Amino acid sequence: MEQNYYIEKRDTYNDLPLQFSLHMQVLNGTGEMAHAHMHDYIEILYALSGKYQILLNNRDYTFKEGDMVLINSNEIHNVFSESEGLNQYICIKFEPELLYTSWSLIEMKYLMPFILKDSSHQKIFTREEIETTVVPSLIENMNKEYTNAAYGYEFAIRSDLFRLFLYIIRSWHVQNIDLNIGVSINKEMETQLRKVFDSIDERYNEDITAKEMAKYCNMSYSYFSRMFKRVMKKSFKEYLNYVRISKAEKLLINTNNTITEIALETGFTTSSYFISQFRAHKNISPKQYRLNYRKL
Repeated sequence: MEQNYYIEKRDTYNDLPLQFSLHMQVLNGTGEMAHAHMHDYIEILYALSGKYQILLNNRDYTFKEGDMVLINSNEIHNVFSESEGLNQYICIKFEPELLYTSWSLIEMKYLMPFILKDSSHQKIFTREEIETTVVPSLIENMNKEYTNAAYGYEFAIRSDLFRLFLYIIRSWHVQNIDLNIGVSINKEMETQLRKVFDSIDERYNEDITAKEMAKYCNMSYSYFSRMFKRVMKKSFKEYLNYVRISKAEKLLINTNNTITEIALETGFTTSSYFISQFRAHKNISPKQYRLNYRKL
């Protein structure tokens, strides 16, 4: 029977989409702690007490006190507590983009296992394998930083997330674990895509097309489009709009330019298309995004 689940919206603060969030999930006794759902975030669970069953894409796993769970972006999951006492775990959610620079193909290669829902990587990191590593202290520090919200805590949490995922990929590398991500990036492909990323970064406000980029890379349009989508999990147009929206965010915060001016400055042909794309990416209008930042 097909699992019923809901698509979780991005966490917000004053209606602004958050790059990451952290909270404590607590339940006394047995029961459902998280109904089946999915979201764009990568999610980390770290059990402080209790024992649990988690369903990840219709596969059952168990975890307990001291264990860590790694949940991919857009992976359906729910959690049940199995012990009668206090069941408590830390839940950390963050945008995949937080782990890489938008135009770095090298970093994207490391991120692939965590954004593909069909990746067959390790899901449960047991207490026995991580208790003497940096993992518990990194999670404890992220929890402390988020709770206290001291000046610059966002940088501290981002730094800890980088160190956590560095531990994970190095651990897998030492064990010669095949991540089975289904994407092979050879040197030639990396060079060609680097040219595309550099060109987008320089000319995002121009009318750049996939056909033009295919010609620039000496590829056929169909091959370039398939290759780009296979590697980036976005079409060329989707990626270009993602970059434009990222540029527009900065202009909304740091300038007094009108919405129409920002739309044209970042390469959108009309303000209405810009607004619709911004809302699709950020779940908020550009005008409200600017107003909320100014309130903060």
